Amino acid sequence: MSLTPKVGMALPERQHLCEVVQQMLYNASLWNGHRIHFDVPYATEVEGYPGLVVAGPLIGDWLHQVVDEWLGDAGMITGIEYSNRVAAFVGETVTAGGTVTAYDPESGEIRLEVYVKNDREEVLAPGVVTARLER
Repeated sequence: MSLTPKVGMALPERQHLCEVVQQMLYNASLWNGHRIHFDVPYATEVEGYPGLVVAGPLIGDWLHQVVDEWLGDAGMITGIEYSNRVAAFVGETVTAGGTVTAYDPESGEIRLEVYVKNDREEVLAPGVVTARLER
C-alpha cells in the first residue's frame, strides 16, 4: 500500500464503545483490580462517577489503533505519548482520530497529534504518535 502523508491530513476517525465484558476482560488481562472499573456501587457511590470508568490504557490502545489502521502495511509506529485527562465510561461511544503535523519524505518519519474525544467533543486523551514509513 502506498501512503503519502501531508501536513494537516486528518486520519479517518474510528468509534469505540466499551461494554461491560470488554472492560472486565481488558482489566483482568492487566491484573487491574481498581474497583472503579468493575464495581458499579463503588464507582458511583464511593468515587462519585456516573458509571464504570474505562481503563486508561485501553484509551491509549485506541490511539495506537487509529494510527496503526491508517498506516496499514505502509509503515510502523515508533513512539506514542498520551495523557488521560477526562474519564470515559462503559457504554459511552468515543471517537479516536488524529492529524499529521510533520512529515519528512527523506526519512519517512511522521508525527501525528492524536485524540480520543467523547460525544460532547471533550478531548479525553490527547497524544502524539511518531511513525516511519517502510522504504
